[in-house]
Amino acid sequence: MVLLMVAITSQAQTNAIQPKSNSPYSRFGLGDLTDQYFAASGGMAGLSAAFYDPFHINLLNPASLAQLQATAFEVGMFAKYSKLKEGEQSDDIWSGNLNYLALAFPLKNSINEALDRSRSPWGVGMGFALLPYSTVGYDIQSITTDPDYGSTTNTLKGSGGTYRIQWGTGVRYKQFSVGVNAGYQFGKLINSRLVTFDSLDNSFSTDFLDEISLSGFVFNIGAQYTHEFKKAGPNGTRVPKGERLIFGAYTGSGGNFKTNSSKIYQRVNILDYSLLDTILQESNRRQAGNMPSELSVGITYEKVNKLRLGVEYSAAAWSGYSNEAKPESLLDTWRVAAGFEYIPDIISYNNYSRRVRYRAGAFYSLDPRSIGGEQLTRYGVTLGFGLPIILPRQQTSFVNIAIEAGQFGLANDTGLRETYAKATIGFTLNDNTWFFKRKFN
Repeated sequence: MVLLMVAITSQAQTNAIQPKSNSPYSRFGLGDLTDQYFAASGGMAGLSAAFYDPFHINLLNPASLAQLQATAFEVGMFAKYSKLKEGEQSDDIWSGNLNYLALAFPLKNSINEALDRSRSPWGVGMGFALLPYSTVGYDIQSITTDPDYGSTTNTLKGSGGTYRIQWGTGVRYKQFSVGVNAGYQFGKLINSRLVTFDSLDNSFSTDFLDEISLSGFVFNIGAQYTHEFKKAGPNGTRVPKGERLIFGAYTGSGGNFKTNSSKIYQRVNILDYSLLDTILQESNRRQAGNMPSELSVGITYEKVNKLRLGVEYSAAAWSGYSNEAKPESLLDTWRVAAGFEYIPDIISYNNYSRRVRYRAGAFYSLDPRSIGGEQLTRYGVTLGFGLPIILPRQQTSFVNIAIEAGQFGLANDTGLRETYAKATIGFTLNDNTWFFKRKFN
């Protein structure tokens, strides 16, 4: 029999670990993978492959950067409530943190084109971001019972995670855009286990501490194509009617990373937790690993400044993941998502609620981790709001709110499951004076 519960006390090396959350499955792989999309997209279930907006950043598909019409600085924060349950055991967890920092800008200013009374078929944009890629945080006890040896208590704690510093650029010619991202991934994973044989007549426990630092470069490329629906215009010409289809895709071939790991295994006195002896001590062991390749494709219908509807499919070959410092077998994953955005009246001047961007979506995905041969799943629904605000210089900026509710764990409800609600708030500050060529008469 195995019971999972929050550990009330921790000992020895384990006592020094203070996780910021309690997600038991984060002890596997790189931890819990963090959503890479920002709050505006988060309200639409994270659509990214065929999503672009002139005032919001989408770094997942770097081709979207070529569509920016103003410099955008984005910062996001989140708060999350989770209820963990296994059998009759349950626990409530609160967590939260800074979610992302990003800056992106067009290299061709739209104001210059308006003043010159010309519109170039070219567009170029660039962006930078710092955001988490995965998080590790758990604090649990596992009590196992053996008919021959009695009960054994395992106190498990972990913390840390990985992050990415990312640069991207996109180039557009007429309706076709391409882009590339280059990033540096780094972080540290800390896992500790304290084993106590409750039935043995002795006064010691064994404490295992593993630390892995990793770093490496990651790349991905993306493309988007916009098909404009047209209508008959003056003089027999065809002009855009304000509706379009956007096709998008991005892919990454994975990448290699290096690790620097250390281990220290000790036997401690369970009465005062003093050190009895060191079983193993190892440091600066350098090894390597490999990240999975991934692909996302999507299509979006857009009625400009009114309605946006999109669907997306993503897949990642996590079976190709490897980490010599922490060997594990992970499984390939996929994710499907659909979402929409609706603006009642973008130019309403006497009714603020009609200028708000209302968003909603739903998703279903497989996680690379598995328990007992069964793959973990995650599914949920999202709701979002884009609140426009007017800052000095009359440039519209946004406060974006995304709310997500869902479940994560084993699909058959027999194991540990997490029911959660997560709220993300993002601030998007826009400025269209960058690269503005001032003219003097």
